Amino acid sequence: MINYRPKVFDEASKSHASKKLYAILLAFIVVMGIILILESIIPAIVSTKPMLEEMNENGYLENPDNFNFQESMKLAMKVSSSPSAMIPTLLSTIFGTVTAIFYCRCIEMRPVRSMGARKEGFFSHYITGIITGIILMSAITLLSVALGVNKIEICHGVNYKVIALYLLGFIVQGMSEEFIFRGYLMTTIGGAGYHTGIAVMISAVAFALAHAANPGFGVVPFINLTLFGVFAALHVVVFDNIWGICAIHSIWNFTQGNFYGISVSGSNNTESVFRTTAVSDKAFLTGGEFGIEGSIFTTLILSIGIASSIYLIYKRQQLQQKKQPSQE
Repeated sequence: MINYRPKVFDEASKSHASKKLYAILLAFIVVMGIILILESIIPAIVSTKPMLEEMNENGYLENPDNFNFQESMKLAMKVSSSPSAMIPTLLSTIFGTVTAIFYCRCIEMRPVRSMGARKEGFFSHYITGIITGIILMSAITLLSVALGVNKIEICHGVNYKVIALYLLGFIVQGMSEEFIFRGYLMTTIGGAGYHTGIAVMISAVAFALAHAANPGFGVVPFINLTLFGVFAALHVVVFDNIWGICAIHSIWNFTQGNFYGISVSGSNNTESVFRTTAVSDKAFLTGGEFGIEGSIFTTLILSIGIASSIYLIYKRQQLQQKKQPSQE
């Protein structure tokens, strides 16, 4: 079995944290709890007034007995999906990046570069990641259209200023999730001496479970989110750098939501250049309420990406093995 170890694992091995897996996971749960609290402050502030207005408009303030859990979730989804709430929510994920860096640097006492955040090659990795993210999501979407599962229509009266703000928000959000699950969790596990496959899989499953509360979450979305987590982790392993996958993650979400007009992990539709709608009524093809990330087209494209990454890792491991005798 391939156990190619990137430099980030060696650098993360200098961590002062416990090397026991259960302790690493418990610490991660605590850190995630802190991140969730910090990331919820601004969204709660900006959503309070419009939520009260929606409740008043629907008569729930006068008749609170009618305001059940189901109705509250509908109103909350409506309010949170508006640009005035969604954009601040995306930008608030910067707390995830900051908290992950703070924990690794000040608690584990290891360098930030051990998270894959390297200065060298930043621009080239990020630009390549942007291109890769566009290609991946375009391949998924256009394949579904070519096979008659979805259809695409151009939107009129598009507010490109709002779309630009969404782009900024997704740049922050994609970076945050990568720093948390790959830059922090995966490298901590790998740095503790565990097999690369274990570090990859635990970080991928944790990433998928973090989306469990999203509307439409189910078996196929869970599988695909895990596959994305595996692909993201392997990308860091292959390139020993986090910036490329930060860009892929951000542009994957932006292209999906604000270019093709598809629900991003169960969120409502937002301002977009195109609007992609389902022709088929089969959820495993369209992704259903979760969006195209819950479709088998995503499963296929991510599986190809993972296979390509494993091949690159295998070739690098072979190259390492060839070099070892000459160094002795």
